[in-house]
Amino acid sequence: MLSPVRARLSTVLCTAVRGPRPNRALSRSAREGRARAAHAVAGGKGHASDEKRKILEDAIGRMNKSYGQNAVMFLTGARSQVETVPSGVLTLDMALGGGLPKGRVIEVFGPESSGKTTLALQAIAEVQKRGGLAALVDVEHAVDPVYAAKLGVNLDDLVLSQPEHGEGALNIVDELARTGVVDLIAVDSVSALIPKAELEGEVGATQVGGQARLMSSSLRRLSKNANMFGCTIIFINQLRQKIGVMYGNPETTSGGQALKYYSSVRIDVRRREILKEGDKNTGIRVRTRVVKNKCAPPLRDAEFDIRFDSGIDTVGCVIDAAETSGLVKRRGAYYYFEDAMLGQGRAKTVDFLKSNPEVLGRMEALVLEKLHAGFTPPIDTAEDDALAVAEEAGAVDGEAEAEPEVDITLTLGEEDKPEE
Repeated sequence: MLSPVRARLSTVLCTAVRGPRPNRALSRSAREGRARAAHAVAGGKGHASDEKRKILEDAIGRMNKSYGQNAVMFLTGARSQVETVPSGVLTLDMALGGGLPKGRVIEVFGPESSGKTTLALQAIAEVQKRGGLAALVDVEHAVDPVYAAKLGVNLDDLVLSQPEHGEGALNIVDELARTGVVDLIAVDSVSALIPKAELEGEVGATQVGGQARLMSSSLRRLSKNANMFGCTIIFINQLRQKIGVMYGNPETTSGGQALKYYSSVRIDVRRREILKEGDKNTGIRVRTRVVKNKCAPPLRDAEFDIRFDSGIDTVGCVIDAAETSGLVKRRGAYYYFEDAMLGQGRAKTVDFLKSNPEVLGRMEALVLEKLHAGFTPPIDTAEDDALAVAEEAGAVDGEAEAEPEVDITLTLGEEDKPEE
């Protein structure tokens, strides 16, 4: 009989020769998983692929039980194409590649009185027309119900919140998104999201980075819940000037950098010109550029008219979209659709389509058909676009571009150019 010491030594020597014994502490399923994995690696290529996939599917099933349904999945099991909702502006939908992406965060930014709030209200009206629910978090406390109704917003079905501070506003957005029944939430605006500490402090007291920290911590949760519950969140934002920028674009948006990163779409809204009827100002021509788009090609432009008395000119949007997609031809001042003349000049063409809704409906249906088939408008190649893209990089990335050799006369209007 071996002594305890010799028995222990014999065990060590046998282990060194034969290798360690199987770990009996492993569960039966774990041992079977190891065996299947070893068999898969040892087998042929086709057989190994099937075996490995079966092992992975079993693991995914266990993870989904632990972390929730669809926490882990194959990409083919996820939504293969991002679902979109119409913005109510057909030209903008073309630039976006179909419309506003559902379940994503969107930033709409630009100067004052450029049409940002109108664009958000139009999107709300469009969601309501399709039987959806929408909410407006009016942090600025400046909503105009009469104007919203002119845009087509159903005031009885619109959820309105006017919170006192930023934390309350963003918590309300999160709660509404997690109900799973709200399709669209518009926040107007990021600049008005005052942190509670700043609101309760003295006027003029310095609160460095408070709003940026608030947005950063909130968006980590909001972006996840928006996607999980299929709620589109639109943040309206204002422009600020960066201090000490001599070259490149000095413009930036408020609220820090987090919103730029978490946004799937960023839309730059600019007022291009004032529309007149005689000596009376009747509206503005708006130009938008999709400076960021994770769901379709970016840097597409769209233009539309906003009338002061009625809001966005949707008929004009249909004409512009049809012309961009090649359905409407312009010969001189005359507009043609399917070889039939619509009118002389844009104004008369709009009046004709308003008087002939069946023609307007057919034109819009053909535009949507092309849009759903994957048509996207080309990037504008106007003379000043190269400079515009370089300047907008500052708004996209928050960094100033040092370009001293750029010809600055490209950014000047005709009346501003120096005399020869």
